[in-house]
Amino acid sequence: MKRIVIVGGHGKIALSLAELLTTRGHHVHSLIRNAEHEGDVSATGAMPVIADIEALSAEELSEIFTGHDAVVFSAGAGGGSPERTYAVDRDAAIRTMDAAAHAGVDRYVMVSYRGASLNHGVPEDNPFFAYAESKAAADEHLRTGPLQYTILRPGSLSSDPASGQIETSTNPEAEHASRDNVALLAAEVLENDNSIGHIIEFMDGSTPIVDVVAALPVVAPE
Repeated sequence: MKRIVIVGGHGKIALSLAELLTTRGHHVHSLIRNAEHEGDVSATGAMPVIADIEALSAEELSEIFTGHDAVVFSAGAGGGSPERTYAVDRDAAIRTMDAAAHAGVDRYVMVSYRGASLNHGVPEDNPFFAYAESKAAADEHLRTGPLQYTILRPGSLSSDPASGQIETSTNPEAEHASRDNVALLAAEVLENDNSIGHIIEFMDGSTPIVDVVAALPVVAPE
């Protein structure tokens, strides 16, 4: 059994992941900002924790993370103002990484998006620019830091039921990735250390998620 913190615990991916993890016997704390969402989180078997990641310092987050084995970041501003997007998807995300390192929680899984990159190519006048900039900065901070990371980069998200199958090729046939498949992949990488150091870009597909993860080569530490 592992003790896992999910940041952004009321999101659809997070709720699905919490249920998967608790069903597998893990102990899950899900961070939420709104106390009205406690019931939804509790229904997954996870323990809701009221914590506003925009307001908390890295030191305060570290206190919450202490004693856990892994952190999953699945929070997001949800297409709000550019200012809030930077505050949540970049600044708060980076603080959770620093907090995890300070708390001795080495394992960290980031839910990003397919195509995230410092050279994302999104024009500054595009509404997506702030999100692209934020995720690129957060992913880079994680990738170059001390944590044992896995970065999940799904394509456009859908509410389709989980198929348990994805595609990691550069030219996938599917146009979307099911949120439930994202949760399944997150649960699987948390249980397989060979996923450490990998960035997994994917869409829904025809390869079982367990096979995708099992096939990942072990990345030697730098």
